[in-house]
Amino acid sequence: MKEYTDYPILKYNTFGMDVKASRFVEYSSVDELRAFLLSVDKNQPILHIGGGSNLLFISDFRGIILHSAIKGFTVEDETDEWIDINAGAGEVWDDFVEYSVSHGWYGAENLSIIPGEVGASAVQNIGAYGVEAKDIIHKVHTVCVADASERVFSNEECTYSYRESIFKGELKGRYVVTHVTYRLSKLPCYHLSYGNISSELERRGLEPSLQNVRNVIIDVRRSKLPEPSELGNAGSFFMNPMVTVSKYNELSSLYPDMPHYPIDDNTVKIPAGWMIDRCGWKGRNIGPAGVYQKQALVLVNLGGATGSDITNLADEIIKSVKDKFGVEIRPEVNYIY
Repeated sequence: MKEYTDYPILKYNTFGMDVKASRFVEYSSVDELRAFLLSVDKNQPILHIGGGSNLLFISDFRGIILHSAIKGFTVEDETDEWIDINAGAGEVWDDFVEYSVSHGWYGAENLSIIPGEVGASAVQNIGAYGVEAKDIIHKVHTVCVADASERVFSNEECTYSYRESIFKGELKGRYVVTHVTYRLSKLPCYHLSYGNISSELERRGLEPSLQNVRNVIIDVRRSKLPEPSELGNAGSFFMNPMVTVSKYNELSSLYPDMPHYPIDDNTVKIPAGWMIDRCGWKGRNIGPAGVYQKQALVLVNLGGATGSDITNLADEIIKSVKDKFGVEIRPEVNYIY
């Protein structure tokens, strides 16, 4: 286990906020984590982070930041149709996707190159191109912060919904994810209808395959999203709002070209990036905080921005969308004070 005081966490947040943690602790096993939790004073704030790709630090963190270095992929169970892979929470998420694709297992490929670590996938319910982590998560292995006891949550117990889980809601801050077990298909199963995956495969003259789908998604994402090492960002800053069918019908009569994705008989998802773009924000900035010129859903640190600079820009965008469309958009990024 590694421990540091007044530790700079610039490399642990993709927005590039130059902040410090009063104490930074990195553990490499469940036993190390449990021993630490049994010994630590829990009256001080404790924050567990992964790669920091969904965090916005507003200021220095006056407490303890925990980080997992638990690694490894192991086969937990399998049949002729599926396989359960147990992944350490400290593994880079895209390394898990690459590992799955290289072994011919279906389910994770649409989530290629989403930044972050395995543990965060189970907390955030990350998603892209019509697939969410909840679709492949079988079990989530955790340690309770209060008493260091171990508990395994089934998929159902995680109460997943769009970018939400029990670990972000009812049990926020109460459990640390140590491993995630994913159930992947051994039988061909593609999700190609969302976005332009299918048309891009056709344009390239490619048949669907795990590697082809992964390559297309990597290329499309890289064409739209800046590298955090070059321009600080947290990927998609806002969640795509869900509206009623009646609200969608009202908007579509005014904006016939508005993209939309039916969720069920009563709900429609509208891309927040499209609305932000229609409000004229793409490529604009307020001081050192800006909206990425290629994708309006992404807010960027143009250099030297503070957390407050980013939140002020986000607030202005939220107001613009509300005023123009009557729809409230919410940040997907977590603000850390």
